Amino acid sequence: MDKVVYMDNNATTRVAPEVLEVMTPYFSELYGNPSSMHTFGGQVGRSIDTAREQVASLLGCDPSEIVFTSCGTESDSTAIFSGLRANPDKRHVVSSRVEHPAVKNLCENLPARTSTSYRTTMLKVSGDGLIDFDEYLEALNDDTAIVSIMWANNETGVVYPIPEMAKAAKERGIMFHTDAVQAVGKIPINLNQLDIDFLSMSGHKLHAPKGVGILYVRRGTPFAPFMAGGHQEHGRRAGTENVASIVGLGKACELAAQKMAEENSRVKALRDKLENGLLSRIPRSILNGNKEQRLPNTSNISFEFVEGEAILLHMNRYNICASSGSACTSGSLEPSHVLRAMGVPFTAAHGSIRFSLSVYNTEEEVDFVLDKMPAIIAELRELSPFWPGA
Repeated sequence: MDKVVYMDNNATTRVAPEVLEVMTPYFSELYGNPSSMHTFGGQVGRSIDTAREQVASLLGCDPSEIVFTSCGTESDSTAIFSGLRANPDKRHVVSSRVEHPAVKNLCENLPARTSTSYRTTMLKVSGDGLIDFDEYLEALNDDTAIVSIMWANNETGVVYPIPEMAKAAKERGIMFHTDAVQAVGKIPINLNQLDIDFLSMSGHKLHAPKGVGILYVRRGTPFAPFMAGGHQEHGRRAGTENVASIVGLGKACELAAQKMAEENSRVKALRDKLENGLLSRIPRSILNGNKEQRLPNTSNISFEFVEGEAILLHMNRYNICASSGSACTSGSLEPSHVLRAMGVPFTAAHGSIRFSLSVYNTEEEVDFVLDKMPAIIAELRELSPFWPGA
């Protein structure tokens, strides 16, 4: 296969070579069970401790506050259900209409999942994807058990004022969770200075392997394990640890800290060049989401009067990888729930493409995409019955 131009890093990232290197011994040489009493297994347990320190360093928290999980979805569910169990007399949850399905679907279906009459307020967003802070404050009340708001949107890259939202919740005695899967490693986070009770992240979004994530649980926060069983993770998450992936996640967090400046300079410049080039070269193209308050690597652009799936198929001819939305919802023919919540017109919402870059992308790749995309859109518009020029 010819070289792949990969611009779908919000869906998943390549495993960094340095990460793969540190993981390899745990498949063949250091295969002991970290819970074993013997030295051979004990050394594996110490490797997990090191990884926990590396993750905590990136997040600005204490290693004891890190719980290793299988993914961001597990972390989200654990946090929300733990918050509900810690507040058995409260029946209200606050979230937003643009959350990842891992949170959105859970919150919207809490009564069916729990046989309890929970109410959920799903906050609206503006046309550029922002949450009205005053509306957020109005949603909080004495019956609110937990708030769950993502730190950065996976489709548009819009960043939300999580420090301020968490502070407002704490002042009202409400627990606060944030899905930070897209934010970790791209923007600075210092949990020791924030009022966040729970934070979720997933390894495969920052060049660690799939199948490993973490849940941050602030020290002193009431916590109810989601996975029952053995004593692993200090009794907070049962099941033998995925050691190789945990070690890889620790290394990935170390690398992310080193490369965050590059994410916010070189990668951002590449994103801007790609975005500005597409918007200037292709008529009736629209940027989705706030231009300033967003991640440095993400650009979501709608090309009116064409289908996103058709665009992706034509891009695939050139081995250009992007997405028509969240990888967890791209199998649906419905337009993105995020873009619908933002009020993006039907003629544009169906033709949205998300480009998400990483430190492995190059200027040559951006130039290649800018060279191919105008012709792809023009060809599809000639076939579209909705295109004004048809």
